[in-house]
Amino acid sequence: MLKQEKGSLYQPDQEGLIFPEEPQFETIEEERHHLKIHLAAACRFFHKCHFDYGFAGHLTIRDPERPELYWTNPMAVPFSKVCVSNLILADHKGKVIEGNHAINQAGFILHGAVHEEHPDILAMCHAHTVYGTAWAATGRELDPITQDAAAFYEDHVVIADEGGKVAVEAKAGYEVSRAFGNNKAAIHQNHGLLTASRHSIDAAAFWFSALERCCQQQLLVEASGIKPKLVPPDKARYTHKHVGSEYIGWLHFQTIFDEISTTQPDLYN
Repeated sequence: MLKQEKGSLYQPDQEGLIFPEEPQFETIEEERHHLKIHLAAACRFFHKCHFDYGFAGHLTIRDPERPELYWTNPMAVPFSKVCVSNLILADHKGKVIEGNHAINQAGFILHGAVHEEHPDILAMCHAHTVYGTAWAATGRELDPITQDAAAFYEDHVVIADEGGKVAVEAKAGYEVSRAFGNNKAAIHQNHGLLTASRHSIDAAAFWFSALERCCQQQLLVEASGIKPKLVPPDKARYTHKHVGSEYIGWLHFQTIFDEISTTQPDLYN
């Protein structure tokens, strides 16, 4: 499910140096266990970022053997308490296949639709964050005001359909999934942020945190009243290519996973 991107500026040009390597699996069971650990770690990361808002927020990753099913966090369990054993396996319609907890019905409408409409999307994240929700109220894309924001240049979209309405109808989910297109991120007007990855839950989770940070940066700049200087399109595209890829998102997350996995051993429960 993971694919190494060659030619990254961040890959070492010397052999023998310590550097994160994407995992290789001998069995489906090994891959599934790895994905579940990293999904649980992504939930813990969301807690560290203060992305909690009651029971709102959901993260998903496709099952490697049954791609029509996906693993997700349990309903009404705080991100800080998510672990391997309480994850849920559900289908695109929100039926729980494995697990003891209920599923967030509003969450599966969006995630299930995106996963079903885009079979190449492996992972997806959504949470009701402060800055992302505030910026979503503007109904605008982010401007390339920083290198961080350029990572999303021509790689995110604003979805205006019924963002302020709770998604309880399948139709709403498919409207969002069609508008998502080939982007890695979406700003759902009057609702919040969504990220998707065709690479890993690691990339989806990191790019969600990065998108939230970019929303905070732009809100701060606009609040200053000073018109920012934009990164020119050619430089924004260059920056996106080298710091905005799925692989770079995965690579960023490895530092996060290392810290969480070593300090929170109950993650593996």
